[in-house]
Amino acid sequence: MTADPPDNDTGTGTDLDPVRRLRVMAAGLNAVMYAEEYVDLPVDEVWAVASDLDAELPQLVPAMRAFRTTATLPSGRSTALAYGPFGHRARFDVQLRPGWCLMQSAHVVGGMAAVPEGSGTRFAVLGGVRHAVPGPVRRAVRPLGRARGHRMIARARRRTEARRTETRRTEARRTAAQGGDGDVNTGPAQPT
Repeated sequence: MTADPPDNDTGTGTDLDPVRRLRVMAAGLNAVMYAEEYVDLPVDEVWAVASDLDAELPQLVPAMRAFRTTATLPSGRSTALAYGPFGHRARFDVQLRPGWCLMQSAHVVGGMAAVPEGSGTRFAVLGGVRHAVPGPVRRAVRPLGRARGHRMIARARRRTEARRTETRRTEARRTAAQGGDGDVNTGPAQPT
């Protein structure tokens, strides 16, 4: 496992928000997948999807059949098992806090980050391997990884919109059950 950066302290007197920190990490790892985009949804809604790893990560990463948190440690970290489509599995150490997720196995590093930007969210994803990838291979694979990262962001956007729609439907049903505006239902309006 790599050492954790202190919370927003780069040691240079400048603070890095989670997206910038992930961007720096992608450059340092020569990550084969890094993408970031503006998502026109509130950061709390986007992060509610991104941080729900057990339920949502397999929806965002098609090569993952399931992701299960196995333990939460006193430090706030957790461990998890990721299951691939062909039965293989990997143990991940997970660091999850608002706007920041870093997942590391023996061979893979993955991450997500989100920060508010205007009325929406700047959302970033990272995927890399822990062993050296030869330069020509890395250069050939990186455009594919970038496209895969943008598809992951698009899935996060769709999942966030779906949750938002379901929340609104639930609220509408609750309001209807309470009689419309929450007042006591007095029946049909009487003609005047």
